[in-house]
Amino acid sequence: MADETIGVVGAGIVGLATARELALRRPGTRVVALDKEQRVAVHQTGHNSGVVHAGIYYTPGSLKARLCTRGMAMLREYCRDRHLPYDECGKLVVAVTEAEVPRMEALYANALRNEVPGLRRVGAHEIRDIEPYAEGRAALHSPRTAITDYTAVARSFAEDVEASGGEVRLGFPVTRVTRLTGGGIEVASGPETLRVDRLVLCAGLHSDSVAALAEDGDEPRIVPFRGEYMSVSAEKAHMVRGLIYPVPDPRYPFLGVHFTRRVDGAVEVGPNAVLAFAREGYRLGDVDPRELRRMAAFPGLWRLARQHWRTGIGEMRGSLSMRAYMKAAKAYVPGIDASDVVRGGAGVRAQALGRDGALVDDFVIHQAGGVTAVRNAPSPAATSSMAIAEHIADTVLGDTRAT
Repeated sequence: MADETIGVVGAGIVGLATARELALRRPGTRVVALDKEQRVAVHQTGHNSGVVHAGIYYTPGSLKARLCTRGMAMLREYCRDRHLPYDECGKLVVAVTEAEVPRMEALYANALRNEVPGLRRVGAHEIRDIEPYAEGRAALHSPRTAITDYTAVARSFAEDVEASGGEVRLGFPVTRVTRLTGGGIEVASGPETLRVDRLVLCAGLHSDSVAALAEDGDEPRIVPFRGEYMSVSAEKAHMVRGLIYPVPDPRYPFLGVHFTRRVDGAVEVGPNAVLAFAREGYRLGDVDPRELRRMAAFPGLWRLARQHWRTGIGEMRGSLSMRAYMKAAKAYVPGIDASDVVRGGAGVRAQALGRDGALVDDFVIHQAGGVTAVRNAPSPAATSSMAIAEHIADTVLGDTRAT
């Protein structure tokens, strides 16, 4: 429909990729991306570590696994076409003890089912060939895992939207969503309104509250987890060539503290995962009383706390003490310790949580009555953004092609 208008709430990388895909796929359709901030990619996208994941961790057949594989290939091609940073620096997932080797082997089998390109097992000597300062009993080497600048990618997506005749409207916090009797949807920001025929919600940290405005239900809920980084001194940055990760604990969706090289040559350690006291709680002192009341009233959070309180205490200890933070990381690169790092930035992850206390792992996308709501899009959402956009566009437009 040439005169159709589609609104997309959220100008992070998933929202902008979606707006771009809709604008490109249906020329003549008016696409408007909305965001409460004054620039794009302010929150999760702008605080991302920059890693382009290859699909090692995700349950075979899941939406995450399928969209990560395709998304990585699409992002690689896009960055090269647009001359954006994209460095296949590679990743090691290191087992530092014999007890971790069986978990590493299980991860390897999982990754093979996901057809992770070039993945291989390496022994202790080969670890040193790849990362001369790293140590471990064995590792998985993913040579195609890459790093990029997701903020630059998001800005490029926004330019594509506008070049295709769409609009990126900033400073538009959504306060009301109304389904109109005669058809269509009205999106309001205070007294300002926009009428659209269809609406896509990619609101990230606010995905559950914005979805509630559109009567999409109240679960899963978003619980914010702050991830804090340490920055490695310039004198020690040469000790990490690419990415060095631990073997993750399968009980959690977090990948553990790791070493990450950035596209500007800097090296970071992190992130940890501590409960944030505000949706945009980038500092320990950021507290939103309304958010605290909301979390305290949700039984899922208390069930999560009962199951994992020991892990939570350990993460908080690392948040308060640089020495405690670096204790685990030092096992992978012994030459970098607490005296070689300073506190860096932080991000906040929008973690979806069920009423039963279960951490929701896969991407969750709902559709009802002209509204498509992205309810959970954690890592590797940035890697997968262009493939997620294809999937959403198929849903919104009723296309049936495979993603």
